Amino acid sequence: MKALVLAGGSGTRLRPFSYSMPKQLVPIANKPVLAHVLQNIKNIGVTEIGVIVGDWAPEISDVMGYGAQCGTQVTYIRQDRPLGLAHCVDIARDFLGDDDFVMYLGDNMLPDGITAIADEFRANRPTAQVVVHKVADPRAFGVVELDSEGNVERLVEKPQQPRSDLALIGVYFFTSAIHEAVASIEPSARGELEITDAVQWLVAHGADVRASEYSGYWKDTGNVDDVLECNRHLLSRLRPDIAGDVDAVSQVDDQVVIGAGARIVRSRIEGPVIIGENTVIEDSHIGPHTSIGRDCVLTSSAVSDSIVLDRAEISGVQGLRSSLIGRDAKVGTGAWNTPHHRLVVGDFTRVEVAA
Repeated sequence: MKALVLAGGSGTRLRPFSYSMPKQLVPIANKPVLAHVLQNIKNIGVTEIGVIVGDWAPEISDVMGYGAQCGTQVTYIRQDRPLGLAHCVDIARDFLGDDDFVMYLGDNMLPDGITAIADEFRANRPTAQVVVHKVADPRAFGVVELDSEGNVERLVEKPQQPRSDLALIGVYFFTSAIHEAVASIEPSARGELEITDAVQWLVAHGADVRASEYSGYWKDTGNVDDVLECNRHLLSRLRPDIAGDVDAVSQVDDQVVIGAGARIVRSRIEGPVIIGENTVIEDSHIGPHTSIGRDCVLTSSAVSDSIVLDRAEISGVQGLRSSLIGRDAKVGTGAWNTPHHRLVVGDFTRVEVAA
């Protein structure tokens, strides 16, 4: 089995971050979303991974590499324009060959893994197997309708009157039969080759198409609130690891990770919190549910329920929460009279907030 990971989206809902970095590289618990995806794929025993990339191809390959360090082989496949998920399958035809494969959206977080579903596909080997999750409002998703025996009967993209609450969550298992289906469909009204249309083609032609319900935690990290919620979930599983230096007057809770070279000076770290390597925190209160990247500097500040990316600096800011602070950003106090409890600050940005 091979894997096809889709990482070519533009991430408009994550602006201003997606102006300067691909959404798949936004860190959750100090690890890019795409790294979590590739780890899940490796955990099911798949080592040949094709990654569909767009304009952010150099940035993604620079961060993720080609898989040698983690025992996989990553091949990057360029998609010049976002023309649909089925189009991704089409342009990856040479890479996929006639092998079975798992297709996985590169901005989806499934921290409980997909091992059981992969084992189910291997054991039964249907023509296609889609992964679904019950949602409160299916109108924003591709929806799967099942027959009385639990087989896939119909797939509908973003129905206004859903007949099912089972949403497609961006993980699909396919045999090579999907290639004939992709070649047989036409672009949708929005000009894209829809994977739902390809799977529906298989259903219409009598193929064995099944659905597996995912019961674990799932989050599409498409906007800031979802990123922060997912970060909270992963941090709740932290195991303590103090590799950096903590001075005698600082207080550090049990559920805290502090990277090598980091220094905690006259501060309170209220877990769960993860702090990256070589970060310096002085006279500050951090946490809970906060991830701070590498080489950051936080001075005389209070930050909670937030993500701070590498090399950011925060000085003299109290009450910062539910925030996303970009790489190399600088946040400090000044004359700008605005509430500063929540901030979304892009990379390389300087912001002054009211003291």
